[in-house]
Amino acid sequence: SANEQLLKAFLAVADDFELAEKSFKDKNDKDLEGFFLIYNKFKKTLDQAGVKIMEVKSGSTFDADLHEAITQIPADESLKGKVVDVVENGYLLIDKVIRHAKVVVGS
Repeated sequence: SANEQLLKAFLAVADDFELAEKSFKDKNDKDLEGFFLIYNKFKKTLDQAGVKIMEVKSGSTFDADLHEAITQIPADESLKGKVVDVVENGYLLIDKVIRHAKVVVGS
């Protein structure tokens, strides 16, 4: 955990990579091969340092220890108090939260 601050700074870069990846319509385009090589190497490096993305899905129970509710929206009974959408991924360093997942919660 000595490098925790440095690893936290890299999370912004991970977010940018994810946004760029989502913007590509054809992920099999040969021109993007270099991008994906760098992105995969970056993810592997974070993984080797012990950084993991939190697995948060729509419908999972809201947990204040892992999630940060940025807003609430009206939802049916099955989604009250549950995650409706993930706005920003959360990350763990080994088992310690280094960034809470920013989520939308049903009310």
